[in-house]
Amino acid sequence: MAPSHVKASILHGARDLRLEDRPLDPLGPHDVLVAVKTTGLCGSDLHYYSHFRNGDILVREPLTLGHESAGVVTAVGSEVSTLRVGDRVALEVGQPCEKCTLCVAGRYNICPEMRFRSSAKAVPHAQGTLQEVIVHPEKWCHKLPDSVTLPEAALAEPLAVAIHAFHRASPLPPRAKVLVLGAGTVGLLCAAAARAMGDQAYVLVADVQADRVKFAVENGFADGGFVVPVSSTPPPVGGGGGGVQQQQQQQQQGIEEKLKRARELAGRIGETEIRKKVGDGDGEVERLGLVDVVFECTGVEACLQAAIYATQPGGKVLIIGMGNPVQTLPVSAAAQREVDLVGVFRYKHTYPQAIELMRLRKEAAVSHLPDVTKLITHRFRGLEEVPRAFDMAARAKDEEGRLVLKVMVEM
Repeated sequence: MAPSHVKASILHGARDLRLEDRPLDPLGPHDVLVAVKTTGLCGSDLHYYSHFRNGDILVREPLTLGHESAGVVTAVGSEVSTLRVGDRVALEVGQPCEKCTLCVAGRYNICPEMRFRSSAKAVPHAQGTLQEVIVHPEKWCHKLPDSVTLPEAALAEPLAVAIHAFHRASPLPPRAKVLVLGAGTVGLLCAAAARAMGDQAYVLVADVQADRVKFAVENGFADGGFVVPVSSTPPPVGGGGGGVQQQQQQQQQGIEEKLKRARELAGRIGETEIRKKVGDGDGEVERLGLVDVVFECTGVEACLQAAIYATQPGGKVLIIGMGNPVQTLPVSAAAQREVDLVGVFRYKHTYPQAIELMRLRKEAAVSHLPDVTKLITHRFRGLEEVPRAFDMAARAKDEEGRLVLKVMVEM
């Protein structure tokens, strides 16, 4: 039987986390009770923690954060048939309506009625996983093979995003040139997915932080790296005094300067020297040039602009990063070369594939997926440590100068 109450970390305001007891949903016939063992902190969680909002989504009631999670089944409903007590599971925390046209078509990730744990979009909010136990539908719990650890299973959530992005980019040509902008967790996993699933794809990661680029290359997440100069980031479009016509001219000049710098950045990335792949080995050195696919994982306007210029005719730009909702983009540069701008939102049907890639890396040694646990740079134990975990997740480096990538809370 499920307990009636659960101890949870609850957000009441910006940076106001409290450890409290809260009523727990009853265990339905198709539900399982899962003891949450590990939860990774995501960028969206950090936005809620820091600002009590995520973009234009406002928190309207106390909210438990966390959605990159795995745990152990401790009780099952009367109609549950695929899981039993003791099974280790990865939690896919989005619960779509399963009835609308999109759900029927298999695109449940963009279901208008989606209730996603730790998101404030739906009211009442779907509470997240930073709590001791959780009641969750059997259908959205993925049983783990013995070789996949619980921390790896928590990383299945961002890896599922990366795999979904790869599917949205497909089909990639053999030996495709892939550019990933942004070397955070999702960017690194997009690079890893392209290397693991592409047909000898060459993957280059670009970021403003040299340490992150170095991490990507040294740990097998990418074949090469490019450190984006800070000077490549254009100044904001200036206003100032003057009449309407003068302000419009200043605005147009600002936009032209932004696009000029974006073209220059794309050109510099294209000058990067790479070593061609020949079978399982390496061939001669060549210029990267224009790429087949860009995974844009920053949400930064300048990066999305550069992504369009960096893509060859007929290529694709995958829009993954969630940045400013209003951006100035060189749409004609995309349209005239038939560069597709493709949106990516969460994932659909990719959790099993994420778990299988991890299993193959461990058991069969046939996967090119790198050791994703190297992304976990900091661990905190217990719900009382959640505030410290969020404070760490907000940093680029810790007190000792070590890179901060994925912060995990373990129970």
